[in-house]
Amino acid sequence: MQTTTELVARAAALADPGSRRILGIAGPPGAGKSTLAARLAEALGPDTAVVVPMDGFHLAQAELARLGRADCKGAPDTFDAAGYVCLLRRLRATGGTTVYAPAFDRSLEEPIAGSIPVAPAVPLVITEGNYLLHDEGDWASVRTLLDEAWYLAPDEDRRVRRLVDRHVRHGKERAHAQDWVARSDEPNARLVAPGRHRADLVVDTG
Repeated sequence: MQTTTELVARAAALADPGSRRILGIAGPPGAGKSTLAARLAEALGPDTAVVVPMDGFHLAQAELARLGRADCKGAPDTFDAAGYVCLLRRLRATGGTTVYAPAFDRSLEEPIAGSIPVAPAVPLVITEGNYLLHDEGDWASVRTLLDEAWYLAPDEDRRVRRLVDRHVRHGKERAHAQDWVARSDEPNARLVAPGRHRADLVVDTG
């Protein structure tokens, strides 16, 4: 199992002042992607790294309802994958201007546009999400835009427990949370798993 210190050192080695690199952290739902990304960014500092989550490209609840996909939120087609790819291309290009990225508010279950400023001098963008290593549709372009990709591989029983607990914290009854994980999150986890072989590093998160 890699230590946080080792992972911070590896991320720091990617941060090259004067250029822009992108580190992608992928893995199944509940693997700890956002937690690890936040820890890396905190350790490296705001002048070195900023986190841009894939979840900012969730389709809005109203659009999911219009498409009849509200009960499948989190599946690959419930994101604006093409928009995410365009943002990654803008981030790679830098260009001397601040790029604004969307965030995802779990309390609202909605994306929030223009929430994350990425200043042109920041050398490392850390992006995280389920489908960074997915190879279908617009998602297939994401891997080509990452300088390095990590895949988080936690203990599966612990991951599922954490995932249920997270849904409960954000308002679901426990029985509903367990059903949602079994019906929605776990099929997505199985879809994500084949991307593991496309990663530069597999991280055992316990």
